[in-house]
Amino acid sequence: MDFQVVILAGGTSKKLVPLVSKEVPKALLPVANRPVISYILELLELSNLKNLIVVVEGEDAAVRVGGWISGAYVDRLHVEVAAVPDDVGTAGALRAISHHLTANDIMVVSGDLVCDVPPGAVAAAHRRHDAVVTAMFCSAPSYGPSDSGSSAGKEKAKKPGRCNIIGLDPTRQFLLHIATGAEVEKDIRVQKSILRAVSQMEIRGDLMDAHFYVFKRSALHEILDQKEIYQSLKQDVLPYLVRSQLRSEVLLNGTPGIEENRSEKFAFDKQVMLSQLLANASTPSFHELYALGPNVSHSVKRRTHKCCVYVASSSKYCARLNSIQAFSEINRDVIGEASHLSGYSFSAHNNIIDPSAELGSKTTVGPQCMLGEGSQLGDKCSVKRSVIGRHCRIGSNVKVVNSVVMNHVTIGDGCSIQGSVICSNVQLQERVVLKDCQVGAGFVVTAGSEYKGESLARKEKIQSQ
Repeated sequence: MDFQVVILAGGTSKKLVPLVSKEVPKALLPVANRPVISYILELLELSNLKNLIVVVEGEDAAVRVGGWISGAYVDRLHVEVAAVPDDVGTAGALRAISHHLTANDIMVVSGDLVCDVPPGAVAAAHRRHDAVVTAMFCSAPSYGPSDSGSSAGKEKAKKPGRCNIIGLDPTRQFLLHIATGAEVEKDIRVQKSILRAVSQMEIRGDLMDAHFYVFKRSALHEILDQKEIYQSLKQDVLPYLVRSQLRSEVLLNGTPGIEENRSEKFAFDKQVMLSQLLANASTPSFHELYALGPNVSHSVKRRTHKCCVYVASSSKYCARLNSIQAFSEINRDVIGEASHLSGYSFSAHNNIIDPSAELGSKTTVGPQCMLGEGSQLGDKCSVKRSVIGRHCRIGSNVKVVNSVVMNHVTIGDGCSIQGSVICSNVQLQERVVLKDCQVGAGFVVTAGSEYKGESLARKEKIQSQ
């Protein structure tokens, strides 16, 4: 087998409370009434990548995710679901299942990724350069204020999610520098050896790490074994590989990068190698030229490895469901500008209304809306740019704008919901007003209540996280 695919599906992420719970782990959060993990599963299936390992944090979450996948993809995919402890991190999750990784190259994808970039394009870039790692980057999302015009929405617009700072070579094929997390706020410090080797570097702050990587298995295994403190692929493993690419210490096809007896191990005719490089139809990479060193007649080859980057076209859709704001935006995108990802057929009114749904007199469901199976709306309701799940009961004179309503929700007469997320089995009594709120599963909002920018959840749900 040449490639193995690992999907890191997470567990019950604290960033997504109260949307997630023991009953609904992150992987099963709905995007246009489908679990978010279904989007990456179908993207891989389209690329004929059907043998997958799905890693889930927590035994209970793994059982729920595995049960859903086995029911939805029976006879379509071969999926092994592996449970790992909570909060082990992405590198820790791979470390826990490393004995299952046997292919030459390992494709690691986040289960919260919603995109239409062909996995084969990333894999081809990796193979073309014989890279130790290839990372996909895409345009960073620019989430604007909500249409409700709330101060909370405007505040979010002023403070976009923190981006990576990356350095690319002039061909935009190699990753020369990366700063993540708190490092983004610091001065950029670039290794002199990199600058000397490549001469030019393009600094980008507008790209998002899509958490889609291809690793050479031998290198990945060595790092996971020897760097036990590393817990994150994005913040630990990838930066380490980028920093050390011109003084490689990782295993390359089973050969260690640094040996005590270097001159014996790596003695070779550098004049012959240089001639071969220059005779090659393609331009040699700076790694290959740097490996020759300043003195071509010298007998010791410098050890290098390649860190490649695949920058997705700006015309492609790529987003991660890693925050509550991202959850809302991705839901709106998939029934809006990225409707091709939804898997549904839209009506002439540019919306999706299940044939079993019932609409009352003078009720309107606008463009870029979705109404799920068996849901009922009373008279004089208005739904705009929102997703409503299955088997919801919505009274009369209800307004739903820029919101996501999950399954089996009851909404009383005269309610107004703007920019909010309503989880499954919630009950909103009459005349409730919600603006920029999240309501956890099973919560009851009493009649006449008004909330703005609040997170409402049952106490036992909070304590269980």
